[in-house]
Amino acid sequence: MHWRAFLAIWWAAEFTGIRAAMTTATDTKPESRAFEADVSRLLHLMVHSVYSNKDVFLRELISNAADACERLRYEAIAAPGLLGDDAKARITIAIDADAKKLTIEDNGIGMSHDEMIEALGTIARSGTRAFMERLEASKAGESATLIGQFGVGFYSAFMVADKVDVVSRRAGSGEAWRWSSDGKGTYTVEPAAPEDAPARGTRVNLHLMEDAKDYTERFKIERIVKANSGHVPVAIAIVEKPGAEPADLADGAALWTKPRSEIKPEDYTDFYRTVAGAFDEPALTVHFRAEGRHEFTALAFVPSARPFDLYDAERKGRMKLYVKRVFITDDAEILPRYLRFVRGLVDSADLPLSLSREMIQSSPILGAIKKSVTGRVLGDLEKLAESDAEAYGKIWDVFGAVLKEGIYEDYERRDALLKLARFRTTASAEPRRSLKDYVAALKPNQTAIYYIAGDDMARLEASPQLEGFRARGIEILLLADMVDSMWVTSMPSFDGKPFKSVTQGAADLALIPLLDAKEEPKPETDEAVTGFIAFVKATLGEAVSDVRASDRLTDSAVCLVASEHGPDRSLEKLLAGSGRIVSATKPILEINPRHALVTALSELPAEDNAFKEDAAHLLYDEARVLDGERPNDAKAFADRLARLLTRGLRKA
Repeated sequence: MHWRAFLAIWWAAEFTGIRAAMTTATDTKPESRAFEADVSRLLHLMVHSVYSNKDVFLRELISNAADACERLRYEAIAAPGLLGDDAKARITIAIDADAKKLTIEDNGIGMSHDEMIEALGTIARSGTRAFMERLEASKAGESATLIGQFGVGFYSAFMVADKVDVVSRRAGSGEAWRWSSDGKGTYTVEPAAPEDAPARGTRVNLHLMEDAKDYTERFKIERIVKANSGHVPVAIAIVEKPGAEPADLADGAALWTKPRSEIKPEDYTDFYRTVAGAFDEPALTVHFRAEGRHEFTALAFVPSARPFDLYDAERKGRMKLYVKRVFITDDAEILPRYLRFVRGLVDSADLPLSLSREMIQSSPILGAIKKSVTGRVLGDLEKLAESDAEAYGKIWDVFGAVLKEGIYEDYERRDALLKLARFRTTASAEPRRSLKDYVAALKPNQTAIYYIAGDDMARLEASPQLEGFRARGIEILLLADMVDSMWVTSMPSFDGKPFKSVTQGAADLALIPLLDAKEEPKPETDEAVTGFIAFVKATLGEAVSDVRASDRLTDSAVCLVASEHGPDRSLEKLLAGSGRIVSATKPILEINPRHALVTALSELPAEDNAFKEDAAHLLYDEARVLDGERPNDAKAFADRLARLLTRGLRKA
């Protein structure tokens, strides 16, 4: 976390936290304070749960230092005097093996007294409780990947240090402050002597534990920096021992400004891990420079692993905005929310640095940049899908449910997103079937793209509504993501073929021949069965809107479908469950006129009408169960079932 969390509060107010009661220091006595409860719990987890990946602490502290330098560059636009005679941003790592001490110092914006308490004494980010719960439940290998993602990286210093001192002087201030803690529940803040503080910026002193003293070895520090932080946009130097001259570890050259031909794949991976706070490999890298009406550079990465906040209610993007290499904000919403898993940055040469962040957000230049970057990311995803179906399939497996949000939300790019969409179907064992493939395999006389939506893939695959379609070899899209019910009903067609739910309206399968011609059904329903269907309709009354013979059932006796107009069964349940509609409409009960149970019931004499009434209600309850619902009246269901079993036993 460190001052990076404070910057997030200062710039965007995106994250919130519970502040400890505090007062501004008015004297020079050391202040002793207790960490807020969540910090204490977090520190305990850091020390006891994350030992397998200690190296992460250095990346986090370097990332914090780089953020502070970039913040200073931004503030210096309006107040150049903040830079003084020290305009070049730098990060220095100093080793003192004899004292078992490691120091990370920057000449960035620094912190005042109150900022230091806010940044280092509290957790100022929403989702902290979720983080700690996940950290407690995680395996050691997963733990380190969570640290940076949740913005609490400063506290990872306590994995290697039994005491941490932070000395900071805010740019333009004559006061310096020292924060100190052993990570066991309290910390102190006191004035720092001018000679013990940097002229500007922050110095983090780590008093290393005995089993972490190898972090005073130059080769180890150099390896970690080059592997994890080699491409931060601030120069990094190392001082091997007290009194030695600094030696360069990283030149601070912005990776995105270099030609692609000069960048190795491992350089991209290193930068991705730095900007995303992740440990996985990028599944796709999009790096391009736009010239012409608007000039900007974009470097974006599609992760190969799912970010922790993929389904965050706020659904914020994570693309950083730079102007002429000056960091502006990470809250510009450069990509639409359905691409929120993409990490990276945009560096504009056209946006004026003098604009406020609020004005930048509404700038038509940024609007054009957003449109261009979104189009390029989707275009590169489409190219990958065509050139390497396996690699694209892995991306879809992780992020497909989120990409489908765009089909519902982004009308302008709906067709492009449909081309990217992949599905599990009744004809494909792999969940990566494209709509282009589906349309190419349409059966003779098939005029629609058929689908069934729900929240359970196993139930969808076993749905009785599929039987008549399977008997004709018609492929059905199996849509089990929550968003599916929304986009598919708002999408009129693909390649001229409308989407049609198999749980809604008439099946209209008469013109499509069965795969087995011997199974061709009789054109007319038996008179006795017709009478029984009418009897069921009268018995159920207002529980259903209609009861009719079905041409979509082959093996099951009954199923429920929605009317031709209005939402299908899945969307109706979703809307009713969310309170968007007061109650669902009455379903249609379809009865298989060729099923042995139905024909047997239809042949019962009139004196068995009481039994037939029980059977009618049980058929309806059976259809509800097959549709993932419960019987309307559990006691009545049990009573009818008991009467049916009793009758069967008496006749046995």
